[in-house]
Amino acid sequence: MTILLFSCLLFLVSILAGLLGALTGLGGGVVIIPALVLFFDINIRYAMGAALISVIATSSGAAVAYLREGYTNLRIGMFLETGAVVGAFIGAVLVAFVSTRFIAIVFAVILFLSAYLTVRRKHAQQTQVSSHPWAVRLQLTGDYPTTSGMRTYSVQHVPAALVIMTIAGIFSGLLGIGSGALKVLAMDQALRLPYKVATTTSNFIIGITASVSVGIYFFRGYVDPNITFPVVLGVAIGSIGGAKLLSHIKSRSLRIIFSVVICLLGAQMLYKGMTGALS
Repeated sequence: MTILLFSCLLFLVSILAGLLGALTGLGGGVVIIPALVLFFDINIRYAMGAALISVIATSSGAAVAYLREGYTNLRIGMFLETGAVVGAFIGAVLVAFVSTRFIAIVFAVILFLSAYLTVRRKHAQQTQVSSHPWAVRLQLTGDYPTTSGMRTYSVQHVPAALVIMTIAGIFSGLLGIGSGALKVLAMDQALRLPYKVATTTSNFIIGITASVSVGIYFFRGYVDPNITFPVVLGVAIGSIGGAKLLSHIKSRSLRIIFSVVICLLGAQMLYKGMTGALS
């Protein structure tokens, strides 16, 4: 395979990853890493380095559009990111001491978890209840646009969400992903935010978490420009397209397709990790 063909294929796969990552709030890393490892036979640590930078591209590409449309809750994002940043640093430090096989197996589990959380999520109308005292004190409540106008929402279980975000940060640094699955879990299941608020706020903060880890990956030589450039470019384009589609697309069928794809990738990653077929 020539370098040009290799770069073009990486670019096309990355567009799809960015599109799905922006629409679901899970980040493009859950697609990019297994694609690079399984289809392009790239060392998993180099794949994680490229994915971390692409996660920043996903966040940057989608954040502006989501903020302009009024979905993202900046206060919630910045508050929860305090836990995620600490976790990301811990995970990035640990990555050099953890075996490739273990990383692959854990990553496969994260893929399955992402699929489960994605397919089970429903667009339920939030019942208006009192917000958690921390949410009131920190003014975390907000509103978001719907077809019938702006709708106000409350915020629940803030301490639990902060703990989940710290764990998400550890996985982000250790696995080279944005840990969007756990971040959406924190905001959707713990904070009880509306689905689109949870996914857009997740897209906003995954780039911040990734930026904490990427410096350590770069220092250790896990960032290869030949891999990273087409991945970042493709993911950035895909994430912008995903942000524009969010307000127009019915996400139930998309979530099912996405879950099937990452379950297949997770199964392959788990098999190769357990058999030691990864470099």
